[in-house]
Amino acid sequence: MFVDQAKIYVKGGDGGNGIVSYRREKFVPLGGPAGGDGGRGGDVVFVVDGGLRTLIDFRYQRHFKAERGEHGKTKNQHGKSAPDLVVKVPPGTVVRDADTGEFLGDLTREGQRLIVAHGGRGGRGNTRFATEANKAPDMAEKGEPGEERNLLLELKVLADVGLVGFPSVGKSTLLSAVSAARPKVGAYHFTTLTPELGVVRVDEERSFVLADLPGLIEGAHAGHGLGHEFLRHVERTRVIVHVLDIAATEGRNPVEDYRVIRAELEAYDPRLSARPELIAANKMDVPGAEEHLAAFRAAYPDLPVYPISGVTGEGVQALLYAIAETLDQVADVHSVEHELSSQTEAAPEKKVYRFEREEPFRILREGNRFVVASAELEKLVAMTNFAQYDAVVRFQRILKHKGVDDALRQRGAKEGDTIRIGDMEFDFVE
Repeated sequence: MFVDQAKIYVKGGDGGNGIVSYRREKFVPLGGPAGGDGGRGGDVVFVVDGGLRTLIDFRYQRHFKAERGEHGKTKNQHGKSAPDLVVKVPPGTVVRDADTGEFLGDLTREGQRLIVAHGGRGGRGNTRFATEANKAPDMAEKGEPGEERNLLLELKVLADVGLVGFPSVGKSTLLSAVSAARPKVGAYHFTTLTPELGVVRVDEERSFVLADLPGLIEGAHAGHGLGHEFLRHVERTRVIVHVLDIAATEGRNPVEDYRVIRAELEAYDPRLSARPELIAANKMDVPGAEEHLAAFRAAYPDLPVYPISGVTGEGVQALLYAIAETLDQVADVHSVEHELSSQTEAAPEKKVYRFEREEPFRILREGNRFVVASAELEKLVAMTNFAQYDAVVRFQRILKHKGVDDALRQRGAKEGDTIRIGDMEFDFVE
């Protein structure tokens, strides 16, 4: 089974909690604070594994959560940071945020890493809050929650050469004739529903990876037929081989077939039209092929056309040598992958940063409640232990310092009104 799309959930580990502790050594009266910090939560990290070929593992496991950091300890001992959760993905995996559509990464090289969910930092122990005014603070922070998000994974097959063409033109037959791959071959359309890969050995020194891609129909760039399921994989290939039914056994005209294929590729991505290409005029063993071949060459005199028969093997070796020579002339695969990823997702490579004063918080009305919207204050709520008096006093002091109290009064908040920040609700007190 070939799986080339998956939606999963990832969450970085929460930070460990800081603790409240004091020195208790003998002969040390009035020992000061000694609470250690919590450890950092683990990140969720994608790592490319060249041994994987599909995203099928993500059909059975869709949730990935890293471990939380260890809590702080007494005697100013900090908790250990949690290990990263490493998730292996096949080369060619494109990662996006499923909720926002944000492009996160294009993983193409063996061992390439991408952090998709950061772990939270550890909470500070009470030692961190000691001041001249309060030398023994009775408060510590909770660990910061780890980042969480839904991800959309999309696999684009990495191959040196891609076979493209209408259904039933003989792509699968050709792949099985030149490699050890055994794709499904049948006398009906769309026999190949998923990409098939095969390693082709031309001679003792040269070989390449050949991909038999699902059949194309007119309108594929708009999603018709297998549409984007086919076209996304063409992006990764270094050389395109157009396979034509030169005998017109399906009643179509090979000249028109080629025109449609080229139009679909260009409509999907104009850069594909500039990719090196060869024409495999297949089914030369069928009567009428010679006449159609002559007509095709007359219509496209500048194209490199190789008459072949996937069934008898006629002309196949000449085609393979031509493919190998074309591959020698184009950039190496890593350069092509970098070019493709930078072209396809140009925005992340060329971000422009401008200073814009960020609004510290917004106050909204939800019925009888006032909601303070602020990522910074919501994190403060999550890391504050409201069971500790000193922590509550610090929280109130920060709200006042940031102007939240005054802003609430201006919006009409009165004594006893309900205020919500994140998951915490409390009464407004003058």
